[in-house]
Amino acid sequence: MFNVTVLRLRDIVKYIICIFVLILLIFSITNYFSGAKKNTEQVTQKVENVTNQLSSHSLLSCLDATLPVVASINHSEEKEKEKEKLSENDILKSMLETQISSIEEIQNMEEVSETEVENTEQGDEEEQDVELATTDVGTEIITNNPVAENYNAQYGNVKIRNQTDYELTQEMLTPDITIENKNIMIFHTHSCESYTSSELYPYTPTGNFRTTDLNFTVTRVGTELTTQLQQYGYNVIHDTSYHDYPSYNGSYTNSLKTVESLLQTNPSDIIIDLHRDAIGSRSDYAPTVKIGEEEAAQIMFVIGTNAGGLWHPNWNQNLKFAIKVQEKAEELYPGLFKPIMLTTSRYNQHTGKYANIIEVGATGNTLEQCLTSMKYLAKVMDEIMK
Repeated sequence: MFNVTVLRLRDIVKYIICIFVLILLIFSITNYFSGAKKNTEQVTQKVENVTNQLSSHSLLSCLDATLPVVASINHSEEKEKEKEKLSENDILKSMLETQISSIEEIQNMEEVSETEVENTEQGDEEEQDVELATTDVGTEIITNNPVAENYNAQYGNVKIRNQTDYELTQEMLTPDITIENKNIMIFHTHSCESYTSSELYPYTPTGNFRTTDLNFTVTRVGTELTTQLQQYGYNVIHDTSYHDYPSYNGSYTNSLKTVESLLQTNPSDIIIDLHRDAIGSRSDYAPTVKIGEEEAAQIMFVIGTNAGGLWHPNWNQNLKFAIKVQEKAEELYPGLFKPIMLTTSRYNQHTGKYANIIEVGATGNTLEQCLTSMKYLAKVMDEIMK
């Protein structure tokens, strides 16, 4: 006997649908896992790319790529860092240049020192050749077109033009002084005062009988007086500062500061403010005395007082010093000095026990005549201080 299974169409369709669904499900699962693998590979690739970017760029550069604001800030900071680097380079460069400059200055100073040593050696040789004044020589005033002497007081052969209201008594005029401190200070309130240009000393003026080249002014005369006095063994401080340049006004204020400063380290009783006489419109005025065979410019003391109201307790001592010097000059070289001028102004002469102004020659004199005068003035001063 046969067993026959009877299948209905309805069940067959059902089975076919189930198989199709199963196949579709398997296919979908397969596609899902296949896509996930691809996505994983893409993600891995992206991670590798990001890692490479991180390894080649800093976090800041990543932020730059992401946020423009951050990029702007970072670029500004980079520029500042570059500036700092440049600034550091500039500083290093400046320091290097400074060091090089210092080395060059040291080399220059060494060269200057060597030059000074050479000049000193030459100066020593020149000092040995300095001609000192002699005595027992004839003198004669040879001033062309002279200005008449004007004086109203006298002590022996010393004439005085007293422009104050003080009555000068015999006691006030007697030069009974003893010079103990023999240090001598020489300076120039009017440093630029010059003389008539000559063949031996030609110069280019920078004003009316004025020049800023101190080799041709009264300052050069001060140098000559310093050299002469040093031959007699005196300690002499000669200040060659400008006091009337670039401005003539305030000259005495400027020179007072100089004197007060010098006195702190160089105490001196004898303080000489060396000038050149200026006598109004007479540019040709050249007061001259012939001593032996030499022509010398005449000299004049100007002594200040407290008559103008300024404190000046030792003006009479200053006057006695001038009289003492001029008294000896009249003995050795009569005519070397013009009458002493006693004024109401102080002229900074309160700074010293024997402070004074000495005017050497006038605008019509030559520099060589004034230099010659210093030889004889130094001799006179040595005679009263022995």
